[in-house]
Amino acid sequence: MAVLPDFKLETYFSKWEFTARYHMTASDAQSLTLDELLAMGTSEQQAAFKTQWLGYTETFGNPALRDAIAGLYDEVAAKDVLCFAGAGEGIYIAMHVLLQKGDHAIVVTPNYQSAETVPLAICDVSGVALDPADDWSLDIDQVRAAIRPNTKLISINFPHNPTGKILERERFDALVALCRQHGLWLFSDEVYRGLSVGGKAQLPAAADVYERGLSLSVMSKAYGLPGLRIGWIACRDGAVISQMERMKHYLSICNAAPSESLARIALENAGTILERNNRLIAANIIELNAFFREFETLFEWQEPDGGCVGYPRYKGADGVEAFARQLVETSGVLLLPASIYRSEINPTPDNRFRIGFGRANIQEGISAMRSYLLKNAA
Repeated sequence: MAVLPDFKLETYFSKWEFTARYHMTASDAQSLTLDELLAMGTSEQQAAFKTQWLGYTETFGNPALRDAIAGLYDEVAAKDVLCFAGAGEGIYIAMHVLLQKGDHAIVVTPNYQSAETVPLAICDVSGVALDPADDWSLDIDQVRAAIRPNTKLISINFPHNPTGKILERERFDALVALCRQHGLWLFSDEVYRGLSVGGKAQLPAAADVYERGLSLSVMSKAYGLPGLRIGWIACRDGAVISQMERMKHYLSICNAAPSESLARIALENAGTILERNNRLIAANIIELNAFFREFETLFEWQEPDGGCVGYPRYKGADGVEAFARQLVETSGVLLLPASIYRSEINPTPDNRFRIGFGRANIQEGISAMRSYLLKNAA
């Protein structure tokens, strides 16, 4: 098995995430405290959590949790759901189950690194770049041209990290039809599904509309609960679910029982949590739009469609890598520069950075960025 490369994003975060004063590149929505989440549960759920048995849990996931997850979909039943210790484990296991040496996969770029590096460690991978000149959309003709006789899987992510793009419905439908025509797996990273900017329509889940679709989700992003470390894949192919469950025996084995109980409470209150997070996003987008208008000579900003991250272009002469480094070192403002999203399979923009807008109090970070820019422009 090939050795996986350094995970650039996590390495960067290990240095700065908990030391920078202003985490302006966070990819998750505002979290809840344990007390706040428990208050959403019934009295029975609250009492049960306090007397939680701390033994092993089912590898597939707690049945009540899987029922709650299935309720998020239209065509998915609890038997079609497999829980993981976060989304990363789901990506790793799915790619190793669906791909083998001699196969070929297609992934969109830029991307969350493991979406590319995990399949690359198994087989040949081609990239199809999202086009900033086309509002970061995906050219389905380019995807079609990338298909080979040994292509087994197409991997997508909408709402997209880092651009916030939600693919147009007609292009999504065309992609599903293309996968069906060639018998390809469609691996759909949907961790931001439910977060929308300006009421932008969400895409249907791949697992709902395609018999060979896999929908990846997690409590971390849209629900703002990364501390639970609960993710899942929904897929209506029972054989694939079974194979992934068997591979999970070699990794996490099972999820933490307290986390599963808390995740169930959150998902049974999904509407309330998503409404809260979408209100916060709407307010934060207003703040960001005003900031980027103020400094339009330095930045090119495309308002995202969904999720809680965007990918503006930096136009300064010093370049985005120097800008991001100086900003965090002198003002304590953390951004993710374009090098974190560099791809091994496709050219990617070298003048952009990821900014997050899902958390509370981003006004403080914006103020620190404004002070830095005014000082350095003087």
